[in-house]
Amino acid sequence: MSDIIILPGLGGSGEGHWQTLWERRDPEMRHFQPASWDRPELADWLAALDREISRSKTLPILVAHSLACQLVAHWAASSPARILGAFLVSAPDPTGDVYLTEAPSFANPPRQRLPFPSLLVASTDDPFASFDYARESAAAWGSALIDAGALGHINANSGIGDWPEGRALFERFRTGLV
Repeated sequence: MSDIIILPGLGGSGEGHWQTLWERRDPEMRHFQPASWDRPELADWLAALDREISRSKTLPILVAHSLACQLVAHWAASSPARILGAFLVSAPDPTGDVYLTEAPSFANPPRQRLPFPSLLVASTDDPFASFDYARESAAAWGSALIDAGALGHINANSGIGDWPEGRALFERFRTGLV
């Protein structure tokens, strides 16, 4: 058994988001809580992640969506804390409009190998990042890459509900860590 920390992206994961649905079903899962989901500041999100990791009884697994994927890259480059691994979904391109208007402090995420196992799941038609960007990110971070097909931003708007295919991917990833 491992602690599992859910890391929503910009705006948090709403009621119909797969992260929220997974967390409701699984008592091992909990999410971190930055000061603001809508006005993200990297320093605050890093501190919130550190707080949540420090509460863990075991080495945690991070389940990151969207902007939180970039958070994980920033965190890994600057924190001495350890985790078991990171399941990353829909990493947005930091040169896109979201960064420029909503989260400028997250721009320029480190493009270096993560010091823990990671899996990046990406959609072929994500409006916030091309699949080529996902491929480049996976290579830079040393992450395995999964092509999820045409699922948009892999969120509630994608109409995937609790995303059983994603849960199966996560369980395979998790099993490979222990």
